[in-house]
Amino acid sequence: VLSSIDAVIRSPRAPPLIYRHSKGPVQNCVKENGQECGFEHLLPTIEMWADQLMAIKDLHRSLRKLTLEVMPWHITNAQDNKEAIRVEDLQFIVDAMLEEMENKEKSSQSPSLQTLLAIVSHFQKLFDVTSLHGVYPRMNEVYMKLGEMTNAMRNLHELLELDTSAPPTVVVDTVGKLCDIINENVTERVQQLLGTQDIHRIIDKLEEHECFFPPFQALIQELLCILEISNLDDILPTVKNLK
Repeated sequence: VLSSIDAVIRSPRAPPLIYRHSKGPVQNCVKENGQECGFEHLLPTIEMWADQLMAIKDLHRSLRKLTLEVMPWHITNAQDNKEAIRVEDLQFIVDAMLEEMENKEKSSQSPSLQTLLAIVSHFQKLFDVTSLHGVYPRMNEVYMKLGEMTNAMRNLHELLELDTSAPPTVVVDTVGKLCDIINENVTERVQQLLGTQDIHRIIDKLEEHECFFPPFQALIQELLCILEISNLDDILPTVKNLK
């Protein structure tokens, strides 16, 4: 048995701490060739290993709690009562958390919860939304209005033959100039229709019309009543028949 133990502890895979040459006289164990066994540190080392195995369970429990903080969506199997916890189990948990932290660093451009809350609050102030329930309807309304305005501006750009990059102020100025041109043309046509370029003569003619038309209208109405007819075209034939 001692030779088997000696073969194990002298293996290249064995920790250096498990075997040490005795500095004093040989204690309780001598090999067949007369050399010391070097087992005087075996018992403390085994006791230390036992403590480390218990500490591994505590470390595993702590890592699981930390996993719930770092990755609350991560589902772990209950292993508190597991008889043997391997170092690989601990390494797997640590690697998973490291990978999650690396992913968070890569996606650091994603807005935080505080940033999102600030954006929603700013939207409520800009568009006078009093509650969170009204944010989505107002967003839809703003989106529809923006679409209508974009279509209108696109159509105006095409109708006015403006470049698509022309700002709204240029569109407004162009529409204003076009309205001025139309108003000038209308004024000229009215003047041509009335046969005069003098606005004062136009006013005089309107005043003459106001003076002449009411008595003329009253006369016609009275004739219609006397002749007992209702149509202006029947006045002359009726008068001729009376002759």
